[in-house]
Amino acid sequence: MRRLFEFTIRRIAIGGAVFASTLLPLTPLAAESPTQIGSRLELFVDRHLVDKTDNVEFRLHHPRRLPLPKSPLRGHYATVIKDGDLFRGYYRDEDPSYAGGQYSGHPGEITCYAESRDGHEWAFPSLGLFQVNGSRENNVILAKQPPFSHNFSPFLDTRPGVAPSERFKALAGHPGQDRKAQVEGLHAFMSADGRVWKKAGDGPVIPYDPAWPHAFDSQNVAFWSEVEQLYVCYFRTWETPHGRLRTISRSTSKDFAGWSKPVAMHPNLPGEHLYTSQTHPYFRAPHVYIALPTRYVAGRVGAEKTDPMLGSTDVLFMSTRAASTSYARLFPEAFIRPGLDPARWGSRSNYVALNVVPTGDSEMSIYHAISGHRYVLRTDGFVSAAAGAEEGEVVTKPFTFDGKRLVVNYSTSAAGSLRVEMQQPNGRPIPELSLQNSKTHVGDTIVGHISWRGDPDLKAWAGTPVCLRFVMTECDLYSFRFQP
Repeated sequence: MRRLFEFTIRRIAIGGAVFASTLLPLTPLAAESPTQIGSRLELFVDRHLVDKTDNVEFRLHHPRRLPLPKSPLRGHYATVIKDGDLFRGYYRDEDPSYAGGQYSGHPGEITCYAESRDGHEWAFPSLGLFQVNGSRENNVILAKQPPFSHNFSPFLDTRPGVAPSERFKALAGHPGQDRKAQVEGLHAFMSADGRVWKKAGDGPVIPYDPAWPHAFDSQNVAFWSEVEQLYVCYFRTWETPHGRLRTISRSTSKDFAGWSKPVAMHPNLPGEHLYTSQTHPYFRAPHVYIALPTRYVAGRVGAEKTDPMLGSTDVLFMSTRAASTSYARLFPEAFIRPGLDPARWGSRSNYVALNVVPTGDSEMSIYHAISGHRYVLRTDGFVSAAAGAEEGEVVTKPFTFDGKRLVVNYSTSAAGSLRVEMQQPNGRPIPELSLQNSKTHVGDTIVGHISWRGDPDLKAWAGTPVCLRFVMTECDLYSFRFQP
């Protein structure tokens, strides 16, 4: 039997599991109030709702790389936004005519725009906004405004009542080549259409703190949180309990102008740089924020990498929840490895675009912004509670729900199965919703309706603290929610 520990890197360096002789709770239930989940989707990306497990592991699922598109999206510090049926892409490039010095935020950096209707093949419209390399026939949306193109990071503002002229927002800025430049902090930008942008005000909205050793020299991401009812920003800082490492801090704002004092998230392992965070709300569960940071390991692979700024990279998986000031990092290993291509073992060769976006009824996509490859996962398919041929089970902590039907995202083998029991917080089964009364569910579905003999109405238990017990063989359980 396995006992799992919910943790963040703030508390311990590396998470894992130990084996015990009895089924034990993750944390004492007496100290907790039931979580109100309503009808929201709950994933297994953290242990927020997990109380007990027996013969079940939590499995990280690695995305599958698709063949390279004919017209891929490639660039640095990229963002992909799904705006209705349109996919919008943003990325950093360089003016081919620029002959000056190469440094972060140099005058030759430009921000470019792309569009896609299917999320796979990309078009690069001629916008005529800026003259670059002697022509306006290009897809450039920001140029000749250093250092803003270095890390221009836009988002679609979903706040109710947002002004049409501010439907898109962005943050950009950098302390400068010598860390004493005039643009010290993150500046706000606004746009009505995601193409034509205007800087808001003269000064930074998140200023650089002179007490910091450095900051903002990365893709600093922001979004409107419908759960927190705040704008949230995750940005680069450099101070960790393990020394001076690239890391992540968080700040919030009611109006995108005045921001709270930054809070360090401390997700790093000792000696580990997190070059980006790519933290964003999961599109099916906005209270859960997914993070796909690039892990940078200085000096790895190749005798030529003697410069401390050279190294190898891969992509990690982390998560956090709305209003949390720490990350859940249950899997310290890589989510996306460099792979067989030698080019992916170069310095700074593995970065994914901001945002995981839906590209089908049962598929979601991650964009490798350097190679141009699209990676795919099943919907909700980051992490599963997984059982093998021997029966295993997961029991949740107490929660309250709204609705009358339980829906789960699961996959079994031909020989596998899933049964579900609803319990009272003391572990006593609700008779009509007991394991013995559960129907056996076999198959593979994103929207699997759980049923019991006699079709009892779950609404009778809505608003009352309950627990769920999932009993399964050869099964991956990805998510669950209650529906009307």
